[in-house]
Amino acid sequence: MKLISRYTMMLLALLVLLTTVAPVASATGTTGDSSSKKLVLGTSADFAPYEFHKVIDGKDQIVGFDIAIAKEIAADLGAELVIEDMGFDGLLPALQSGRVDMVISGMTPTDERKKSIDFSDTYYKSKQVIMIRNTDKDKYPTMAELENEKIGVQKGSIQETIGQGIPGAKLTALDKISDIVLQLQTNRVNAAIVEDTVAAGYLDDIIGLAPAIPDEEQVEAAIGIRKGNTELLTAVNGTLERLKSENKIEQMVKEASQLNADKLDKNQNIFEVFWQYKSFYATGVGYTLLLSALGVIFGVIIGLIICLFRLHDVAILRWIGTAYVEVIRGTPMLVQLMIIYYGLALTMGINFTPLQAGIITLSINSGAYLAEIFRAGVQGVDRGQLEAARSLGMGRTAAMRFIVLPQAFKAVLPAIGNEFVTIIKESSIISVIGMVDIMYQASVVKNITYQGMNPFLIAAAIYFVLTFILSKLLGRLERKLSASDRR
Repeated sequence: MKLISRYTMMLLALLVLLTTVAPVASATGTTGDSSSKKLVLGTSADFAPYEFHKVIDGKDQIVGFDIAIAKEIAADLGAELVIEDMGFDGLLPALQSGRVDMVISGMTPTDERKKSIDFSDTYYKSKQVIMIRNTDKDKYPTMAELENEKIGVQKGSIQETIGQGIPGAKLTALDKISDIVLQLQTNRVNAAIVEDTVAAGYLDDIIGLAPAIPDEEQVEAAIGIRKGNTELLTAVNGTLERLKSENKIEQMVKEASQLNADKLDKNQNIFEVFWQYKSFYATGVGYTLLLSALGVIFGVIIGLIICLFRLHDVAILRWIGTAYVEVIRGTPMLVQLMIIYYGLALTMGINFTPLQAGIITLSINSGAYLAEIFRAGVQGVDRGQLEAARSLGMGRTAAMRFIVLPQAFKAVLPAIGNEFVTIIKESSIISVIGMVDIMYQASVVKNITYQGMNPFLIAAAIYFVLTFILSKLLGRLERKLSASDRR
């Protein structure tokens, strides 16, 4: 029990250190003086010209007329604007949990959404269009021809609602507009419902507009505010009224559209893309390694504790250890991440940063698998050695620490190394909450370059290099540890 208590105290100390000094890893990497007033904006930055990524002066920035409006609101409030980039369907949970102060992402104030959040006055109106491949331009003259067709829409958007009203339509709902366009380009869907302003950024020799137009009237966009925050709602409406009276919003839309029209060459080869955006991938590698390393460290500690619980003579401890392993191994990591990142914030008011939520999720997940690895290693050590140590006067804790665990660790080192490699790859799932790892950066590069393949091929190559180097280093460690066995 002393050994368990010692490791438990170490785990608690490290968790306290993590939650107090770990850097805040927002999608934009924004930091500032903690004493300054901040206005945290939630957005899904793949919705040009509303909000999108753009390389300006060699730096990745989130721009668009939504962002320009948000800056005006922050200026009127005397606050620093902090931008959190995430999936569109994660915006409402982030706002409800207090993770962000407001949401600007071309969001339509529907009656359903008004049940969960408050909305500002509308600031922009747009109409819906049908994007198709240019070769199918004459195939969809009216909305009737879209019945029973495969249609791409953004998940949780007004376009998804429109698509659900088309008889027999087979919808593919995705977070990112760029992914929907990629589905259209690769013939996985035959049409996509998009706002006209957004569609303009994707039109080219392959993608065009159909004559068919949804019957819905112009759709309004408004700013989402957490329910009950009347002070911020009043301030936002005041800024919007000023911008409208000065005709600034129309100017912002024009400037954002012009900025979006300045596209990069889609014909860049994979080496040109990598070299131009190497700093993006370098940042992603740093966060991926940090996530993986801390995930393994905490996972080893958790796994060792759970292993000792499962091997303990006390029935309740064995039950706790077994229940932990079964629950964690029996639920998807994505669900665990959503519970830790959104669930705890909604139910208990605990707001972890994306980095902290990612480390905790990877730790508790890998801890369950490492617990079984350690248990197999401990049970693989001849029980006679433990009995011999006890006969020499060693206590159970000392015998486990100096006799059994070192041998068990050497035996299961290959399995631990394999878990580390697995965590490096599985850490990519943390990108869904805005963690700037390799996969998140690959998505950013995809949105900037309008290339669907090269950014992810680069990411795959980076993951391979990382895991290959790690495998070789672990192989050397295994040979070094096993050298004494051959003497």
